[in-house]
Amino acid sequence: MKQKLEQFERLLNIMDELREKCPWDREQTLESLRHLTIEETYELAEAILKNDLPELKKELGDLLLHIVFYAKIADEQKAFDMADVIDALCEKLIFRHPHVFGDTTVTDATHVLENWEALKLKEKDRKKRVLEGVPQSLPAMVKAHRIQDKVRGVGFDWEEREQVWDKVREEFAELEAEMKNGHQKNMEKEFGDLFFSMVNAARLYNIDPEAALERTNLKFIHRFSFLEEQTLLKGKSLHDMSLDEMNVIWEEAKKHDL
Repeated sequence: MKQKLEQFERLLNIMDELREKCPWDREQTLESLRHLTIEETYELAEAILKNDLPELKKELGDLLLHIVFYAKIADEQKAFDMADVIDALCEKLIFRHPHVFGDTTVTDATHVLENWEALKLKEKDRKKRVLEGVPQSLPAMVKAHRIQDKVRGVGFDWEEREQVWDKVREEFAELEAEMKNGHQKNMEKEFGDLFFSMVNAARLYNIDPEAALERTNLKFIHRFSFLEEQTLLKGKSLHDMSLDEMNVIWEEAKKHDL
């Protein structure tokens, strides 16, 4: 523990020096760092998907740097410092885990999450709105998952997870009907409803829809790259090949999936 604290103190001291002596670090603001933080978060997510632990360590460090950076700027503005950030976090964790730090009894992880959402609504200075904590800037799929998670916390959910498939089938039928009508705006609406239902199904079956789709993206890229490589080795161009010819190589690519 002592070594961890020493390293954290070292990081804070380095941040102080960078802010004082480095022209680039000195110019940064909360706003200028925002897009960089988003980028670092996605890089962290990518390392997790790849289960690349050395890369994960690096990306965690990059994200920690941003947290320390924001706290340093806020300290300069006399708003709060790193100690305030950590203290507020500790208090929140204790408050939201009464089954660990209090007398509350829970039966499973689902019960913990339900308590978590209920306690968030009781916190000081929070508006009593279930969805007010969902950031508007989240990507749509991630936002859908968080919305569904939030309302589940107050009991707005299917009684049995299998029931969600009736909703999926219903939304798919409505999309098919609009496809036949050819009304573009309605097709988009029904596509959105179908996506939302599929994200809900993923949540109910403990599947991360963002991670699932990204794994499929990576699989497709791998297979298509194999198709391109094999085509080049044969001295051909994809533009000159028929779909049937491409499918033969595509089926071979499946045997080489990562």
